[in-house]
Amino acid sequence: MRMRNSAAVVTGALALSVLAVPAAQADGFGDTAITKVTVNGGKNVVVGTSGAKKFTVTVAAKDDSGIAGARIDLYGPSFGVLMSDRTTCSGGTCTASFTVDPKVDLAYNNGAAGTWYVDAWVDGKDGDYIWTKKAKSFKLLRAAKLTTNASPEPVKKGKTITVAGKLTRANWDNFSYQGYGKQSVKLQFLKKGAKSYTTVKTVKASSTGALKATVKASADGSWRYSFAGTSSTATVTSGADYLDVK
Repeated sequence: MRMRNSAAVVTGALALSVLAVPAAQADGFGDTAITKVTVNGGKNVVVGTSGAKKFTVTVAAKDDSGIAGARIDLYGPSFGVLMSDRTTCSGGTCTASFTVDPKVDLAYNNGAAGTWYVDAWVDGKDGDYIWTKKAKSFKLLRAAKLTTNASPEPVKKGKTITVAGKLTRANWDNFSYQGYGKQSVKLQFLKKGAKSYTTVKTVKASSTGALKATVKASADGSWRYSFAGTSSTATVTSGADYLDVK
């Protein structure tokens, strides 16, 4: 599978599928119908800077004669196109396998992150068919990383502690993680013995993605940062840093 990120290589019927349209558009013949489309088990497709990401798209369909086969393609921003490695049909479910390698399929194309769409063609065994553009939308996102460091350690109760960290995200232009600046990130605390984190405050990352917050030490517990994500970047929560309060 290869992803094409140049307008010049998207022509004919494929180019029509890339054009922005407000909703799903369908064409077909007979009683073939698509009943459900699922991408990556319902989760976002998150891609880092190295290593291939594999995921599947399943299309459930029906036809009185049975389902003969299907073609499933994916289209996204910046003229993104993904073709399946392999598509198989069993009963009324067709499954397409996809592999995304950031150094091959996403190279120099950060603009490909965002909302993508499934274009599905399903054939019935009697010659009927259904072709649906934008049968399903999903997110293909840039992976993010987040760190947390609470200090000093140990600290006396009532004293000020500093919780530092950094938010970075995958850059497909140079295959490294770079600071994601000006983003709002939640500082959270899990008191020793408690079952869930509470949000203490929201911190704005610097232009380089650096995070810094000061709070009063009140009890033993774990500190972490949590980022909700954006339209192009995945959610991420840092590992916890336990602080001993004397």
